[in-house]
Amino acid sequence: MSTQKPPAFFISGSLGLDFLNTLATPVDTPVDWIDSGEGLLAWLEEAGLVIAEELMAVRNRAIPGEFDAIAAQARSLREWFRSFVRERSGRKLVADDLRDLEPLNRLLGRDERFAQIVTGPSGGEPVLELKALRRWRTPESLLLPLAEEVGRFVCGEDFEYAKACQGSTCTLLFVDRTRGRARRWCSMAICGNRAKQAAHRHRRKADR
Repeated sequence: MSTQKPPAFFISGSLGLDFLNTLATPVDTPVDWIDSGEGLLAWLEEAGLVIAEELMAVRNRAIPGEFDAIAAQARSLREWFRSFVRERSGRKLVADDLRDLEPLNRLLGRDERFAQIVTGPSGGEPVLELKALRRWRTPESLLLPLAEEVGRFVCGEDFEYAKACQGSTCTLLFVDRTRGRARRWCSMAICGNRAKQAAHRHRRKADR
């Protein structure tokens, strides 16, 4: 697979589903944005889940090859979550689904969150605010914001409206928040436009 990747997709309306979309076939060739440790770090920063200063602090404590191992764990989490979503897409979650969320709860249970009073902007004037922070003790802690976004999707979104793009080769997922729940494409600029062009070619061929 080429090392040159297109920009990651953030089109689903949920970072939890965007995490699933780090493995996708937007055109013809599958792309994995977290196929390595460096890929995982880049995606976490681009998604805004870990800031550059925090990533640098974790880098300073890592040993060679450790990030690649964490990326492999992230891919395992991704595929577990993909199966969970596929099995429940189109219906509401029920209490019995909690049993299958045990792997996620075990991961969430490792988190070390704390709060600090910091200064924050308010109309140009600094004010005090309470901010939630996380201790990044080990590279494995990079899995925690991923688990949190997965948990936020599970608890905050309606699985009835989790959909797969209808593009013939596209595998991107999204939450349909349109009026009438009529969204069909990951993006009108990508698969929607491709479908329009295909329909146009088909009509011209039929006319001839």
